[in-house]
Amino acid sequence: MTSMSSLFSFTSPAVKRLLGWKQGDEEEKWAEKAVDALVKKLKKKKGAMEDLEKALSCPGQPSKCVTIPRSLDGRLQVSHRKGLPHVIYCRVWRWPDLQSHHELKPLEVCEYPFGSKQKEVCINPYHYKRVESPVLPPVLVPRHSEFNPQHSLLVQFRNLTHNEPHMPLNATFPESFQQPHSGGGSSSTGASSGTYPNSPASSGPSSPFQLPGKIIQMHLTQGKIPSWEVLLSCNVQPVEYEEPSHWCSIVYYELNNRVGEAYHASSTSVLVDGFTDPSNNKNRFCLGLLSNVNRNSTIENTRRHIGKGVHLYYVGGEVYAECLSDTSIFVQSRNCNYHHGFHPTTVCKIPSGCSLKIFNNQEFAQLLAQSVNHGFEAVYELTKMCTIRMSFVKGWGAEYHRQDVTSTPCWIEVHLHGPLQWLDKVLTQMGSPLNPISSVS
Repeated sequence: MTSMSSLFSFTSPAVKRLLGWKQGDEEEKWAEKAVDALVKKLKKKKGAMEDLEKALSCPGQPSKCVTIPRSLDGRLQVSHRKGLPHVIYCRVWRWPDLQSHHELKPLEVCEYPFGSKQKEVCINPYHYKRVESPVLPPVLVPRHSEFNPQHSLLVQFRNLTHNEPHMPLNATFPESFQQPHSGGGSSSTGASSGTYPNSPASSGPSSPFQLPGKIIQMHLTQGKIPSWEVLLSCNVQPVEYEEPSHWCSIVYYELNNRVGEAYHASSTSVLVDGFTDPSNNKNRFCLGLLSNVNRNSTIENTRRHIGKGVHLYYVGGEVYAECLSDTSIFVQSRNCNYHHGFHPTTVCKIPSGCSLKIFNNQEFAQLLAQSVNHGFEAVYELTKMCTIRMSFVKGWGAEYHRQDVTSTPCWIEVHLHGPLQWLDKVLTQMGSPLNPISSVS
């Protein structure tokens, strides 16, 4: 039976015109409500509707900013769903598969981009471009290593491990994080002791990851791949990065017990939540479905508070974690810690509603390119950077009574397949470590 609301529903001519440029055929009703809400705002501004229609009808031509007032939290609610306005309308009119604002960058002509924090925000979808994944340069592995074993980083890595605190240090986002300087690297408060040497946020002593060898220095400073003739004459073997079919796998743990099978992420946007969707949704890993006979009351109570969990997304060669739970999540990412100058094992608290970049392919590529000149062990050590641990509700580290992630009731381990496979190919090309080992060493 037709509902009374549909009998009296009415779509204005202006909304119908704008829907004519809609991309994709999913969520028709939601798109209609989003456009209707926008039309009501734009009708209050002289010429705004005309500017939007011109932008949509002539996408290759220059167009003006089309703005709406910025809300208190920056988001716009459409039919019980909240989202950032520029993301909503870019999804409607350009990219139906758009997942996050991290996938968008404003054009230089835009006077009111979302990131500028002005009172008005531009929603013209043709004032934004989609972030593209950067092409990572190949790692240049020497064919015949002239590396001196006495200069091995193994001792330095062992010292770093021995100097690690009994419990990981803690940091809270955004309080412990300073905004990156315009000059490039970022710095962070409370990171003066035990930081990564020469990380982007560190101004300490020179890094063990220096760049000996003219070929590597030339490659990084010029920002382009040398010709094959140059590579062959320098006696190096280039190892390319390849994007895998599944960008990550996620394993769920309760205390030190692995629960269920690994989840393999084919979609670049993944929700890990505490609910019980039984369908094989490629975008969701529902922890509520998993059973464990060893589960205690603390674990049961924690699982009830996971709720919407965490949103992981991989865009432009970067991995982000957004906390959707009402409670915080806790992340241990060596790549993130390196970027911010924290100790390698620092655990970062991400409060509800916040998102944090937890891995950067380009920074990893630079570290890998540098490490091949320091031997097998230096490269192998980077495998730790490709695994990210994340706990729900309960934290661990120096500021918590739980010392290790395996003491937290509910946590996940994320394995990044692309970087791990790249490391594997580089290590295979390098051969065996130079340091001897025996049955009694």
